Amino acid sequence: MGARTKSRKRALDILYGADVREESINEALAAEQARNDADLKRANSWPYARDIVIGITEHGDEIDELIETYSQGWPIARMPAVDRALVRIGLWEILYNDDVPNGVAIAEAVESAKIHSTDDSAGFINGLLARIADSRA
Repeated sequence: MGARTKSRKRALDILYGADVREESINEALAAEQARNDADLKRANSWPYARDIVIGITEHGDEIDELIETYSQGWPIARMPAVDRALVRIGLWEILYNDDVPNGVAIAEAVESAKIHSTDDSAGFINGLLARIADSRA
């Protein structure tokens, strides 16, 4: 597993954990920072994971508005928590990280959905992220 893939998984864990525990992302981020400081073996995946999570918090309103607009009758509140997190990560990469091609951001989110979510989630996430990426091109 590549370094960025590990970072995306770590960001997913932070976002998903905050969502299901109903805690702020800042609290979840602080807890993960403490875990990182205590376990230096995980240090390689931390900087990009932190960038993703901070980027999502900084641009959350725009990201969530795009999700609501393009999800075609599937409100963000009805999405499984893991799908919300994966779509937010993919959108942050598409919108705010020029180092990651849109196709890679989408493929990574889809692969993660295949592993961590429902059978239908990968197709839903692929379609949603592709529609948004196409609209921004």
